Amino acid sequence: MQIRDLPYSDPGDPDIRSGPRFLLWLGRNQLRGQLKSMAWGLLHQCSLAGLPLAAGLAVQAVVDRSGNRLAWAGGLIVVLGVLIALGDTMLHRTAVTNWITAAARVQQLLARKTAELGSALTRRVAAGEVVAVSTGDVEKIGWFVEALSRFASAAAALVLICTGLLLYLPSLGLLVTLSVPLLALAVLPLLPRATRRADLQREKAGRATELASDTVAGLRVLRGIGGEELFLGRYRRASQEVREAAVHSARMWSLISAIQVLLPGVLLISLVVYGAALARDGRIEVGQLVTVYSAAALLLFPLRHFEEIAMAYSFSRPSARRAVRVLSLGRADRSASLDTAPAGDLYDPVTGLMAPAGLFTAVVCGDPDEAGRLAERLGGHAQADPEPARTADGNGDTAKDGASEAVPKPETVPSVLLGGVPLDELPLDTARTAVLVQDKDPVLLSGTLGELLDVPSSGLVAAEDALAAARCGDVLDALAQASADASGDPMTTRITERGRSLSGGQRQRLALARSLVADPEVLVLDEPTSAVDSHTESRVAAGIKELRRGRTTVVLASSPLLLDLADRVVLAHRGTVVAVGSHRELLRTEPRYRAVVTRETDDEIAAPDAGDAFRTIEEIGERA
Repeated sequence: MQIRDLPYSDPGDPDIRSGPRFLLWLGRNQLRGQLKSMAWGLLHQCSLAGLPLAAGLAVQAVVDRSGNRLAWAGGLIVVLGVLIALGDTMLHRTAVTNWITAAARVQQLLARKTAELGSALTRRVAAGEVVAVSTGDVEKIGWFVEALSRFASAAAALVLICTGLLLYLPSLGLLVTLSVPLLALAVLPLLPRATRRADLQREKAGRATELASDTVAGLRVLRGIGGEELFLGRYRRASQEVREAAVHSARMWSLISAIQVLLPGVLLISLVVYGAALARDGRIEVGQLVTVYSAAALLLFPLRHFEEIAMAYSFSRPSARRAVRVLSLGRADRSASLDTAPAGDLYDPVTGLMAPAGLFTAVVCGDPDEAGRLAERLGGHAQADPEPARTADGNGDTAKDGASEAVPKPETVPSVLLGGVPLDELPLDTARTAVLVQDKDPVLLSGTLGELLDVPSSGLVAAEDALAAARCGDVLDALAQASADASGDPMTTRITERGRSLSGGQRQRLALARSLVADPEVLVLDEPTSAVDSHTESRVAAGIKELRRGRTTVVLASSPLLLDLADRVVLAHRGTVVAVGSHRELLRTEPRYRAVVTRETDDEIAAPDAGDAFRTIEEIGERA
């Protein structure tokens, strides 16, 4: 795989059973690149290992006053220098390619998951965690995949060097060979503690990222209520906790680095003392001592890769675990046998909600979060949020000492039925065509208004009709004035990222127009008029009903102006449908409905004459 071939036509189906399994899957999918990097790494390491032999031959040639052998040794050093340069260059090239391609694969998997879940993703995983996974975690995962081949080549080079020293000079080669495993494994007892500290640092950094994301998202509201300094103070404290955790982690890695400098130094000193004694006794030549000493000194270079792979794994393991947590979310696609969306009623077996085909159904929920979960479920996202068990140290591990990092399987919630067919038995494209859910906080991408409304659709609803139904006349006038085109065409006016140049009500109506243009079989709207005034809200509700006549529309709202236009109104209380009827009928007969719609207090609901008083007011209004 080359960088020019990115993005992947298909990033594949990842192994999401645990973080380490995900890392292993990434390595397997880049096996060719790993082997290339390992081969160039071996060339580089073995060429380096050949330098001590050439240096020893040169020293011995000088001692023996042999110009011919000195020339041969010089030529060998030149050849080895060229091979070292070539191997190092290509090793860096292939290793960075492995890093970038692994990061690109993870990015594509996350993008595919985001497209699959849509706005439901941030309901099931904190937005800050998604940001952390798609930025810093992707880099750390790529680092481990890139370091893996260098580690493999370093380990192979160590075996070859030790074997060569044993054959070249057994007396000193044996000392080096016995010492190498000790040098490589000396820091092993410290790695679990270093890993825990690194995990704690990653966790605190993730929490700080979430807090920063939430603070920035709500900055306008925080300033309005005077809470900006409070949240900034919280972020400062979280930032200091991250700094302290980073310093705590760095101390452990510094200790590991110190050990990996101290122990090889002890080996070199022992080698010099023992080798000098052998040379003085005439048992070995001076050139042989120089060769073995130089080889032992160069062993420090491949040994560094043992520390690097340990650090890369300790940093990438929690990152992979977070990536797996996001990638494990999804629809429960059990079958792809149906290629066309069935027609009929929309039914949610969890709440008992029935939205008859072709009617305008309004749903009233006392809890906005409950309404959001219902909208998500109506869109075909039938799985619960798989939250990993939390341990005392705050990690997502479910067993001590990393014995098991398996991501727990979420409980499957019964799927919504469309025409008697579960939505999760439909292919994703078919399900999305059949049911479209507009979130209460829809996102407008940057581009012209024409591009915003250029969405997959049935072709039966023109953009002009959708804009008129959403009462976007004032928006079109404002865009026409801001148009860079001499004709003043609002369709060519650019809208900034997330529609920041528009007011909240204008953004909401443009998003509604976009949903109306799509013209799905079933349209689910979550609070589509919460940001507009009552006069505009009434006109928008009438426009939705008129344009969607004969199509199934479900609106989750509590506005009396909108509810009064619905063909039927459903009251959902604590996750269950408890009443169905018209808006006026439910006002008279259902106290819980009246409490949500009219904002009555508990005392007013408990008053014996509360219903009669409300009916009297309603009758007076009708007579007027």
